[in-house]
Amino acid sequence: MYDRLMNLASSALAEKEFRQDSSNFWEEQNHQASLWRPCANRKSRTNLVEVVGAGKTKKSIGFILVSANGGLNQQRVAVCNAVAVASLLNATLVIPKFLYSNVWKDPSQFGDIYQEEHFMNSLKDDINIVKELPSHLKSLDFKAIGSQITDADIPKEATPADYLKTVLPLLLKNGVVHFLGYGNRLGFDPLPFELQRLRCKCNFHSLKFVPKIKHAGSLLIKRIRNNDAARSMLDKQLLGNFISNIPLEGKDLVSGPSKYIALHLRFEVDMVAYSQCEFGGGEDERKELQAYRESHFPLLIDRLKNSTPVSPTELRKLGRCPLTPEEAALVLAALGFKHGTFIYLAGSRIYGGRSRMSPLTSLYPNLVTKEDLLSPSELAPFRNFSSQLAALDFIACATANVFAITDSGSQLSSLVSGFRTYYGGGRAPNLRPSKKWLAAILSKNSTMSWDTFEKRTRTMIEKGQNVDMRGYGKSIYRQPRCPECMCK
Repeated sequence: MYDRLMNLASSALAEKEFRQDSSNFWEEQNHQASLWRPCANRKSRTNLVEVVGAGKTKKSIGFILVSANGGLNQQRVAVCNAVAVASLLNATLVIPKFLYSNVWKDPSQFGDIYQEEHFMNSLKDDINIVKELPSHLKSLDFKAIGSQITDADIPKEATPADYLKTVLPLLLKNGVVHFLGYGNRLGFDPLPFELQRLRCKCNFHSLKFVPKIKHAGSLLIKRIRNNDAARSMLDKQLLGNFISNIPLEGKDLVSGPSKYIALHLRFEVDMVAYSQCEFGGGEDERKELQAYRESHFPLLIDRLKNSTPVSPTELRKLGRCPLTPEEAALVLAALGFKHGTFIYLAGSRIYGGRSRMSPLTSLYPNLVTKEDLLSPSELAPFRNFSSQLAALDFIACATANVFAITDSGSQLSSLVSGFRTYYGGGRAPNLRPSKKWLAAILSKNSTMSWDTFEKRTRTMIEKGQNVDMRGYGKSIYRQPRCPECMCK
């Protein structure tokens, strides 16, 4: 789609290699980021139990069962929300179950991904957690007694008042409630300080990957870096004793030839088809994506029949089109990352395969995936477990020198960037292009000089690295810079 700019990018990278220029985007652009420190696991600053039920100071009034849907990252959010709700209602939380999805096709349960004992122990001063329901409650038909709660019963991003009104009476009456298909059912504001802190504590401190995942994650990191030394707090938090425990130097995070970028490229066929955008493949591409939509997204097809169509050109202007591999390559080149830069590619199969990836790999041939870094026997325990494979991507992205995001709306991108903000000490930059801004820049690709493209792209990325406190209603998982989660 952008042959002219790709040729200019190739020439610019060759020139930078000759001059031995280095990108300044290996480091956080805003030094204010280093002023924030993790502190969600500090002791409660006040007792809010009389107001909202926060804190384990009374006898539990019942049990909360949660069956979380989605993939790894959606389920992680559901677990943290369930912890906050258990505190709000002064209830005992049963370790959550994960629903089997026809999309993800992963039977993994909580204990296959996270350490159960650590989860329970780290939160023991905040809420009661048990592994199973008492025997006298196991045989109950939750739907028959009215204790089964679905998305239809609780609004999206519900408030504490919604839970106190809808769920608390059922809990008091039956002693148990079951949240079936639980996901994004607790809003971020207005929420009391202690409940917000508890969600941060759960996400950043209580959910530790099991040793099997940590071990495989450490192999990924050691091989792409070509060493096994811990470089940052992120390494120690995610890999623990599976990475060498040497003194951590602040400068080590970005030094040496073994630096790498983690790129989360959301260009899978479902993203591409659902977007309704066009990506330069002509009539064949249009027919293929329409067939995929009709097969996989019948509700979308019905909605489109009853709405005014929006052209692919207009969708791109509005920033609704996922970035292509070549657009990602152009952004990285404009930011000054050299031809030999190592890039870890996270995510699923890229739509279009090798031919679609060729613009990216021609500029950056040192692109690797977990399948490249781990042997078939090392990957074997994770085959057919998409959430466990996603956990490996989570580790590789979170511990990278730079994390490049092409779709800030994805849960993986949100959680990883939040984790890097929380534990990165201001030395773990996230590169987040604005799709709308980039589309405006690229609309001039046939006449724009490389210097102009480079300047505008850098400005776009720098704007995305502003160090602001979490805004009202924004996710604490993605933006933990707030008094409930971090200290300044």
